[in-house]
Amino acid sequence: MLLGIDTGGTYTDAVLFTEEDGVLRTAKSLTTKHDLSIGICDAVNRIMDREGDQIRMVSLSTTLATNAIVEAHDSPVCLMMIGYDKGSLERSNLGTAIGKNPYVFIDGGHTPLGDEQSPLDIIAVQRAIDEHAPNVSAFAVAGYFSVRNASHEEAVRNLILEKTDRPVTCAHELSSGLDAPRRALTAFLNAQLIPQLHQLIHSVDIMLQEKGIKAPVMVVKGDGSLISAQTALERPVETILSGPAASVVGAKYLSGASDVFVVDMGGTTTDIAILMDGEPKLSEEGANVGGWRTMVKAVAVSTYGLGGDSEVALNRTQRGTSALLSIGPRRTYPISLLAQQYPSVLEELQQQLRNARIGEHDGRFALKLRELNTALTSLSRLELEIWESLADSPVALNKLLERPAMAGPLQRLIDRGLVINAGLTPSDSSHIQNKQNNWTRDGALLCAQLFLRQAQRDNYLLGVTPDDLAELIYQQTIVQAGKTILDTAFIEANIPKMADSQSLGTALLDNALNNKSDTTTTTDTPLLDFTVKLGRGIVATGAPSAIYYPEITARLNTELNLPENADVSNAVGAVCGGVVQKYTVTISSPEKGRFRTHMGSEQKNFTVAQDAIDYAKSHAEEKAYQMAEESGATDIIVEVDQFDKIITDAGGDQLFIESSIIATAKGRPVLMG
Repeated sequence: MLLGIDTGGTYTDAVLFTEEDGVLRTAKSLTTKHDLSIGICDAVNRIMDREGDQIRMVSLSTTLATNAIVEAHDSPVCLMMIGYDKGSLERSNLGTAIGKNPYVFIDGGHTPLGDEQSPLDIIAVQRAIDEHAPNVSAFAVAGYFSVRNASHEEAVRNLILEKTDRPVTCAHELSSGLDAPRRALTAFLNAQLIPQLHQLIHSVDIMLQEKGIKAPVMVVKGDGSLISAQTALERPVETILSGPAASVVGAKYLSGASDVFVVDMGGTTTDIAILMDGEPKLSEEGANVGGWRTMVKAVAVSTYGLGGDSEVALNRTQRGTSALLSIGPRRTYPISLLAQQYPSVLEELQQQLRNARIGEHDGRFALKLRELNTALTSLSRLELEIWESLADSPVALNKLLERPAMAGPLQRLIDRGLVINAGLTPSDSSHIQNKQNNWTRDGALLCAQLFLRQAQRDNYLLGVTPDDLAELIYQQTIVQAGKTILDTAFIEANIPKMADSQSLGTALLDNALNNKSDTTTTTDTPLLDFTVKLGRGIVATGAPSAIYYPEITARLNTELNLPENADVSNAVGAVCGGVVQKYTVTISSPEKGRFRTHMGSEQKNFTVAQDAIDYAKSHAEEKAYQMAEESGATDIIVEVDQFDKIITDAGGDQLFIESSIIATAKGRPVLMG
């Protein structure tokens, strides 16, 4: 038997699977971000008892990395840029991504041919380590043209590991591309994700020990293939879009569909991919998540901050009821869930309703989400005060923010993913409408009343009841979800995105997606009635999909495939993939008649081009095989491709620029026994 586990923002799913019989058992449990092992053990305990010795492989997928980027929840990281100029911060949104995290420019780096452009300033490196190590959870190191010569990156990494216990990410290990700012961005994001993946794999180890499971552990990469847990710990950025990629693999297995949109709606995000001829379309430019374009090859997924637990907010730029609500992009802890876990929340909500004065933050709470991954000294005095006040239970925002000075520190804790707000969500509206009954309906109802009391004080949503509000949230979620699918279709069809919210095109799409029975005219027939037809069907996966996608596909005039076990598609996909690893060797020509191979910190010169090519192919094949083996593969097959850049000069002679030798190793995961 194979055990698949998916850890999402709201739920942790587990499936027992065999290659002969498919899905045997499934279970869901709440994700416990403060201690992931609790949710993982609970989900696994629901589907197995004393069968630990029968498990031949454990495979994980997760949306934790994707969610962290989309929600801008980050761990503090120090980025060391070797040989970069300050203008690099303006390219590829690198400066925006770094935000308030420390970064250091270090003299050094290399030329496009791998020669040292200036000596590495080791004193500056030591000074930066001493200054920033106490306040960061990880380091990222990016050297200029490190893909041509990685010696400076490796020297800095070795010094950091010698002086600290912080993990280090080197840019050249993640990509062979030449876009230096994007390579630095990818290394930076990788370093931010290390603590989260460490927590996940450590939590799985706890479960394995508890259940007596000794099987190998694999993790789904962003392209849907598998890597060993140890490899994932070294390169967690490759697990960006792990959850969506696993969902696509699982959707293909569960539905048997070939040419469809695959939509995975979870608690935090909606992820949309496309199956073409039965294979997921890959993004050769690199995964794009939360606006950041990485250099990691992944399934071409469009990720939107829209899920069952997205924040419901009042859109004060509108009047009436049309488009008056916005859903997302940030996740909010559902009040119905919070009230179930902490009964005192119901008492607080009831008291807020009894108060004659309407509080600015009525119906909203803050709670601790996960443990601190740095020293307490990394928190300011006010941040520490908030952190300690949330130690045992959630606190109403009205009380937490009695002092205006606390707003900034609270937001910083939220931005780090340490604290989360609780409030009204689509999940709560589903409980009010009895479309969902997992948690406490009373909490959702009280929160809706408080939401309306605030809105109606300001002359919004007049005459609207809590049941009406729940329907408005449901309808707005459908409209926004429909737009995410159309946005993805526009991208694939090379149709320019409509940025102007007042444009005619946007108005027509709104008309097509809105509920036509909700008319403000005196007749049941609307004055304008536009429709849109999606050219392909939709396979819908994820826990909330059954609630929303029957209506969404009806408004898009397309077919819905909602397969059995769609709510655990990610966990199914986690056990259906294979191992794929690639290694690239670049060959340059420093001068006529000389050819140089670039392999990490090693360069080798040849006088005959074919000799360089033969050496590069042999090295790439050996390295790719080794990487696949280290990633937990067996029955490995390696294919080697050569891509040449040759130009013709004015005289008609052909000039060699460079060659890329790419070895691709494929295998199936090693199963115990």
